[in-house]
Amino acid sequence: MTILILEHPRTFSETRFNDIANAPLWSCLLAGYAASGLIKAGHDARIIDAQKNGWRFRKTKDEILRLSPDLLFINAVYSWEHTDQFFNFLADLRAEGYAGHINLFGFFSSLAWNVILMHSPAVDSIAAGEPENILIELVDRLKHGNSLKDISGLAYRTDKGIIFNGPRRPEKNPDSFPFPVRNVDPGETISILASRGCYNYCSFCPVPSFYNNGPLWRGRTPENIINEISCLYDQGCRDFYFIDPNFIGPGTKGRQRILKLAEQIGKLGITYGMETRPNDLDSSIMVRMVASGLNSLLLGIESGSVDILDGLGKHTSREISENAIELCRSSGLEPEVGFLMFVPDSTIEDIERNFAFLKSNILLDRLDRTVNLLSHYQIVLMGTPGYQSFENKGRLVKQGLLGFEGDIIYRSSKVEWLRDVIIDICRYTLKEISKKTSPVYWGRQNPTKKRELNDFIVDLFAEMLKDAESLKSLPSVLNVTSDLKKEVKVMLV
Repeated sequence: MTILILEHPRTFSETRFNDIANAPLWSCLLAGYAASGLIKAGHDARIIDAQKNGWRFRKTKDEILRLSPDLLFINAVYSWEHTDQFFNFLADLRAEGYAGHINLFGFFSSLAWNVILMHSPAVDSIAAGEPENILIELVDRLKHGNSLKDISGLAYRTDKGIIFNGPRRPEKNPDSFPFPVRNVDPGETISILASRGCYNYCSFCPVPSFYNNGPLWRGRTPENIINEISCLYDQGCRDFYFIDPNFIGPGTKGRQRILKLAEQIGKLGITYGMETRPNDLDSSIMVRMVASGLNSLLLGIESGSVDILDGLGKHTSREISENAIELCRSSGLEPEVGFLMFVPDSTIEDIERNFAFLKSNILLDRLDRTVNLLSHYQIVLMGTPGYQSFENKGRLVKQGLLGFEGDIIYRSSKVEWLRDVIIDICRYTLKEISKKTSPVYWGRQNPTKKRELNDFIVDLFAEMLKDAESLKSLPSVLNVTSDLKKEVKVMLV
C-alpha cells in the first residue's frame, strides 16, 4: 500500500499572525516522525510538504489525485479563521474521486477528534495522541482488511457512528522512535526534539493533553540525541534548535542528563537554542550549556503576578523567574521570555505587577520584544484544562470552526478594554517591523528610531493602564486606537 504523508498548506491570518498557540513548536516534526516509523515498519511512505513548497490547496489536491495513494495521512494544523479551507480541500478531494483512506493526526485533530469526525465526512479516522504506533497499526489492519476496533488511540467512523478505541499509552522509551525523515536545506537551523511531553500541566498548554491528559515527560538519552545530531552534522548542519516544551526535564535525573548531553554536544562544535521552565535552571547548567554552544534560550515565565501564576498552574514564582533571568545574563546569554500579559482572570493589579516585572527585569528595551511581551494574551483551545474550566464556569463562548477556540468572558471589563487597545497598537507596530520599507524593519540598523518607538509603546502602556484604572467610563477602543495609530505613523516618517 502506498502512503502519502501531507503537510497541508496554511493560510496567513491577518489577526492572528503573531499567535503561535495553534500548534506547539514540535508539530513541525510530526510528519517526519510518522514517515520514519512507517518506513521502519516496512511500509512505502513518502512526505509532501505543500506548505514548504508554497503550494495552495488546489495544487495540493491535483498532486494527490495524480499520485492516488492508497492512504493519505495528514498532519492537521488549526489555521484560525481559515480552517474551513482545509476541510473544503478534503471535501473536494472526495468529490473529484479520491477513494483512499484519509487519516488526520497531530495536535488539532487529537484535541478535537470528535467534532472533526462529526463535521467532515471526508475523514475516515484520526490518530489521537502520539501518532507513530497508531499509524503503523492502522496500515497493518487496512492492508489485511482487519478490524480497527482495538487500535488504542484511534477514532474512526463506521456505519453505526463514531468509535473511539480509548486513549493510547505513550511510548515509554522515546529512543525507540527512528529519527524523523527530513529534507535538509544547507545553512538552515534544524529543529530537533530531545524529549516528549511535559512534567507540568499548565492550564493553557495543549502538550500534556495531547500525550497523557496530564503531566508526563520522557527524555531521550544523550547518546541517542547525539547520534541524530551527528547524522545531521554529516549533512552540513551546524545550528540546531531544541523544540521541546521542557528541554532540561525534572529533578536530579533531568539535571544530570542535560549536563551529560551538554558535554557531548560541546565536542561537536555546533550552536543550539532551547526552551525551558525557569525553575529548571541553575548556574552549573547554564555555564556548561553556554560553553557547549547554547546561543539562544526562551524561558516560559508567563506572569509576574503570583495569583496568575497559581491560576495558570505554573508551580513557580516571580522570584524563581527573576533568578533565571539573572542566571542567563551572568552566563552571557540574553533570554527571550514567554509571557501572558493578559489572562481572563487578571485584575488591574495583576497587570500592574506584570508591567513592573518586565520593567524591573529590563525586558522592555528592544522594540520587537516589547510589542510581543506587552500584547500576548491567553489563548484558550479545546482539550486544554483552561478550556474545560472556563466552559464549566459558563465563561466560554465557542469561536472559530468547530468551537476549537474559546472566547473567554474577562473577569474585569477594564482589563479587557486595556487588552484590546494594546493588542491593536502592538499588532500594528509588528506589521511595520515586518515591512522591509519601514524605518523600524527588524533587519534594518536604525537604533534611534527603534528606541523612540519602543519608548513610546512602553509609555503608552503605562498611560492606558492608568486610564483603565481611573476612568469611570472607558472610551471606544476603535476611537482610541485610531488616534494612536496616527501617532505611530507620524513617528515612522
